[in-house]
Amino acid sequence: MKAAEKQTVEKKENGALELEKIYENKTMELENVKKTVGNDHDEPKINYRGWKAMPFIIGNETFEKLGAVGTLANLLIYLTSVFNMKNITAATIINIFNGTANFGTMIGAYLCDTYFGRYNTLGFATVASFLGLQAIQLTAAIPTLHPPHCAAESSTCKGPTAGQMAFLLSGFGLMIIGAGGVRPCNLAFGADQFNPNTESGKRGINSFFNWYFCTFTFAQMVSLTLIVYVQSNVSWAIGLAIPALLMLIACVVFFMGTKIYVRVPATGSPMTSVAQVIVVAVKKRQLKQPDQPLLSLFNYIPPGSINCKLRHTDQFRFLDKAAMLTPEDHINPDGSAANRWRLCSVQQVEEVKCVLRVLPTWFAAVIFHLMINQQHTYAVFQAQQSNRRLGNISFKIPAASYVVFMMLSMTIWIPIYDRIFVPFLRRLTGKEGGITLLQRMGIGIGISIITMLVSGVVEEHRRTTALTKPTVGFQPRRGAVSSMSGMFLIPQFALAGLADAFTSIGLVEFYYKQFPENMRSIGGSLFFCALAGSSYLSSLLITIVHQTTQGAATGNWLPEDLNKGRLDYFYYMIAGLEVLNLGYFLVYARWYEYRETGAGSATTIEFEANGEAKQSDKTLV
Repeated sequence: MKAAEKQTVEKKENGALELEKIYENKTMELENVKKTVGNDHDEPKINYRGWKAMPFIIGNETFEKLGAVGTLANLLIYLTSVFNMKNITAATIINIFNGTANFGTMIGAYLCDTYFGRYNTLGFATVASFLGLQAIQLTAAIPTLHPPHCAAESSTCKGPTAGQMAFLLSGFGLMIIGAGGVRPCNLAFGADQFNPNTESGKRGINSFFNWYFCTFTFAQMVSLTLIVYVQSNVSWAIGLAIPALLMLIACVVFFMGTKIYVRVPATGSPMTSVAQVIVVAVKKRQLKQPDQPLLSLFNYIPPGSINCKLRHTDQFRFLDKAAMLTPEDHINPDGSAANRWRLCSVQQVEEVKCVLRVLPTWFAAVIFHLMINQQHTYAVFQAQQSNRRLGNISFKIPAASYVVFMMLSMTIWIPIYDRIFVPFLRRLTGKEGGITLLQRMGIGIGISIITMLVSGVVEEHRRTTALTKPTVGFQPRRGAVSSMSGMFLIPQFALAGLADAFTSIGLVEFYYKQFPENMRSIGGSLFFCALAGSSYLSSLLITIVHQTTQGAATGNWLPEDLNKGRLDYFYYMIAGLEVLNLGYFLVYARWYEYRETGAGSATTIEFEANGEAKQSDKTLV
């Protein structure tokens, strides 16, 4: 009995000693955080210019998009009519180009965050885009750089030579370099101009994302109407020279704002920290999971870190082992780990958790953008074989210009959403954005299903009209033009724009806010990597469907002449994929935990009379 009592007393004493050690450790950590905050006060104050810097940033983006979209929007028609390529070949090249350009954003984002910073990356990339557009314009202006003209009645046309393709691809290559730098950095660079620690700065960032996309879609509308009209009806050489000139203006506008920009410096590779957490967690996988993580994990925030302090979360708890102290781990006098490949901080672990939590949205974004891809490719072919005349006049709307209705829908909806719906929903729900970002994205995915169903119904009507009623013309190397008015295509484009306004803007804002501050360019690139994955997947689906349906009873779904195919079946297949995508996204959204920051706070330990430790957060500044 006495032995048992003695053991009980020893356990209590050991417990008290353990709590005392915990208290001492946490006191040291608190002092380290105080020193960090003190160091931050000694740093020069950042002069956020906010909306004053926006004319240069949004102006640069507007002219950059006018240039890039002015060339890319009609590139499908350019490849089939000037370079004499087949529909599937041209669509595959466009999908591969878009995919490579969007995947290139990951490399651009890595170089930006690790070495060059956003300002330098944007400056270099804008110049590269200009050179790429100029190279493509030369393929139209110089006769020896493109194949000879193919007569409308000709059944066989001479394709491009190896030299002509090489020059064209060099222009594509420069544009890929430009896109790799501009796309992941432009949004993050604009948001950097607002103070994220003030209410006005937070509202400014929210509005910036909406108005950024509004001006972006305006630029696309101009490109898809005026520039495309010049290319299709006046001259390809002039029509491609205009985007190159606009890109040159974008370069000038960007550098004009140099003196007022807030430039967040590159802080080294954030991926190194991610790798350290994963490696250390694997090394320490045999350790027992801590019962009280906040009391037993290593906590350290380096001075001068641009990242907000993150609160500990219970998801992916196996990664917490990377921050567990062992007898082999050593601490430097400043409180940092002596070897970061053997011991990581809770902050590092939570940053990796942020990344892992966000990654599943990439798959949902890939499937969602399958719908957008079809509106930019096969919907244009639909327009080519529809009656594009306005009433009884001879003017024809260029096929590629129908995409402008998608942009128009987006441009009209964004200001209404930002100025009317968000304030109303904010009062209703109490949320800063009215609804959560995941709710916003889910609505867009739901609309994408309706878009593809409408697209299938319209295509079925167009094809039936072409086969059963008199046609109104013949599209060279395609087939008969249906008497169905091209205006029937407007609903599917309008719905696609509405879906894009919900999902794409929500996705970009989601990546910006949920990624750690030093990885925001990489977060921006993840959006474009989703576009890339969607382009490649779309190309793969087109190839598979084309090959597997050639000998089917229904015939080839995707022939050169859409009147002989079943494009509507292909659209219904995409709609089915979107239904599965919505189910997947709803499960993910229910599981997801939004990032919670504890910026400017540190964890202290209060001891109660019963000897148990209690956690509380006390603000230091």
